[in-house]
Parts: sequence; structure tokens; C-alpha cells
Amino acid sequence: QVQLVESGGGLVQSGGSLRLTCAASGRIDMITMGWYRQPPGKERERVALITFDDTATYEDPVKGRFTISRDNAKRTVALEMNNLTPEDTAVYYCNAGVSWTGGTYGPGNVWGQGTQVTVSS
Repeated sequence: QVQLVESGGGLVQSGGSLRLTCAASGRIDMITMGWYRQPPGKERERVALITFDDTATYEDPVKGRFTISRDNAKRTVALEMNNLTPEDTAVYYCNAGVSWTGGTYGPGNVWGQGTQVTVSS
């Protein structure tokens, strides 16, 4: 079974950038991968996903600022985050197996441990 480990989080000033990396222990080439985040006191939400054929989809709050990419040979998924704001502060999670079910995108059952991103004002 695939296991996921996120890295790259940290403290950054508003307007700065961070690059998150999700490393998978198993093959991910045939599945859709996603990045989710959970701000303090809020529910976990999807921020971006990337399909097996490299088609990326972004949620409105991050459009134009975040870029998701994957390297199936290296078994990694990255999230480049630019022009960060305090509203981006959250624990960011990698997810394996995002799917379109019941009219919405839903996460798969495999999550990483999360990496903290804190953006100061």
C-alpha cells in the first residue's frame, strides 16, 4: 500500500513562497493525487489535484498562485505556493486516490501526516 510523507512547510512572510513535496513509497502513476489543507478551526479542504495524465485542477482561493506537479518516476507530487497570505496558513496534506464521485471530488483513503504552513502578516 502506498504511504505518503509531506515536507517543505514552514514559516513565511506574506507575499512569500514555499514548495511542498509529497513523497510516496509506492507507485502513484495510475491515480489522481491531491493537496488538501486544514486551517486552524476549520474543516479540511481541497486546494489542488493532478490526474494520472498531468491535468491539474485548482480551487478558487489558490488559482493563479499555486502550481501542482508530479513526477511519477520519482514518485513525488509537489505544490509550489506563491504570493502567500495569512489565509493560506494551514496544515497541508497530500492525498492519494482523489476521485469524482457523486458530483464532487472526494479524497482517497491514503493521507500523509501533514506539514504546517504558517504565513505571517
